Amino acid sequence: MGDLLAFDATRDTLATHASAGAPPRPAARPVEPEPLWRELVGLQLRQARRDQQRTLADVGARAGISVQYLSEVERGLKEPSSEVLAAVAGALGLGLLDLTVGVARSLRPLRAPERRPAAPVAPAGAAAPAGPVCLAV
Repeated sequence: MGDLLAFDATRDTLATHASAGAPPRPAARPVEPEPLWRELVGLQLRQARRDQQRTLADVGARAGISVQYLSEVERGLKEPSSEVLAAVAGALGLGLLDLTVGVARSLRPLRAPERRPAAPVAPAGAAAPAGPVCLAV
């Protein structure tokens, strides 16, 4: 499409605008990534199995999957198919809705993004703003 040309304002222009009462930008906070769905599903399945005081072997046999695979699902290492989830949930006396609601409740609420006031709009005919400008050519 073209080259990107960057034009930087001089220090004097930046200092003038910085001292003109422009609010400082807040420091960016690190965002903790949300857990993966498979990890939360695995935790829900493991919790349900332990609440019922059942073994991996018992639930795996009832669901028709290996103990190793069930363990990997519970630890969030495998992404089980809907059929496997239905079989394991059924072996635990749960429906897929029960499992899904449990996972949804365990999700932490997303933080709303911080609202910052919009920059004032210059009236028609006002001088163009000074500062870094990028033009695509």
